[in-house]
Amino acid sequence: MTPAAALLLALAGGAGAAARFLVDSAIARRHHGGVPRGTLVVNTTACFLLGLLTGWALSAPGHGVLQAVLGVGFLGGYSTFSTASVEAARLVLAGRGAAAVLHPVGMLLAGVAAAVAGIALGQL
Repeated sequence: MTPAAALLLALAGGAGAAARFLVDSAIARRHHGGVPRGTLVVNTTACFLLGLLTGWALSAPGHGVLQAVLGVGFLGGYSTFSTASVEAARLVLAGRGAAAVLHPVGMLLAGVAAAVAGIALGQL
């Protein structure tokens, strides 16, 4: 990878992190509650977009730098496993054991379904 491509990848990661913050904040302003919906939306849309990118990459190889900038950079910055883990721990500490299990399991199922849909659409 060239230095210019590495710089683009880093900038895309920063843009993805900023997008995650904006999406999560917008959802948190609208939905006050015990279940962190913003992280669910962010991670599910990240899975869908990464699936879409993967489907496109399988159908149109030869765009490695663009795929890395979008997938590793932007979507890597946008998605957030660590926040989801901390939110599950906070639910446990708040005595909300059922939510602490259902939230990450629901996020996993939604993410896999979104990725499958994205790959299928990306290959069209």
